[in-house]
Amino acid sequence: MLEVERLSAGYGMVPILCDVSLQVKRGDVVTLVGSNGAGKSTLLNTVCGIVPPAGGRVRVDGTDITGWPSEAIVARGVTQVPEGRRLFPHMTVRENLLLGAYRRRDSRAIARDLAWIYELFPVLEDRRQQAAGSLSGGEQQMVAIGRGLMARPRLLILDELSLGLAPIMVDTLVDALQKVHQEGMTIFVVEQDVATAFDIATTGYVLENGRVVLSGPTAELRADPHVKRAYLGL
Repeated sequence: MLEVERLSAGYGMVPILCDVSLQVKRGDVVTLVGSNGAGKSTLLNTVCGIVPPAGGRVRVDGTDITGWPSEAIVARGVTQVPEGRRLFPHMTVRENLLLGAYRRRDSRAIARDLAWIYELFPVLEDRRQQAAGSLSGGEQQMVAIGRGLMARPRLLILDELSLGLAPIMVDTLVDALQKVHQEGMTIFVVEQDVATAFDIATTGYVLENGRVVLSGPTAELRADPHVKRAYLGL
């Protein structure tokens, strides 16, 4: 579904990514892990049309989307849940969720999907008329994920799912994503918490200093001596 081929990008004269290649196949859950500053968010923002590439190609279902504007990439079925949630704090939970469906005109399907989000995250139904900015960090992350799902994407991209959240809340989010995946959603998770990332995904890539240094099944990566030493504290 998603093919990144020898992608390079940066900010001004500062290079961040160098010849990054990876694949996310339809129906898979894939993770990209690495320390803070490795270039993970830059990769996502380049894929999603926010940062212009300096070289390489990005393809979605075989279509070259390199350099496309972000709204055109969303129209191709790619939705990113950004780091930091980026909610509209003074709008209600329900209003934030419905913003995810802004391109859709199928009102009955939108209503069904909203009910589905409330089923995934029951606390959001209880908070639906509450200002999003008044929620806890974990509840805000639920809203951010729900807003992304309301776009009915073919590829859901999550940037730093667990950042700043308590372990029990991370477990709740992981359980919800596993349910979403069981319904056929393709998911690409970019995560600094490697243990959490490996719990979610079946395939992983390790990014260091803007380059992919390891890739393979997450079970194999979890057993890799470098990964164990550098990321898992073993």
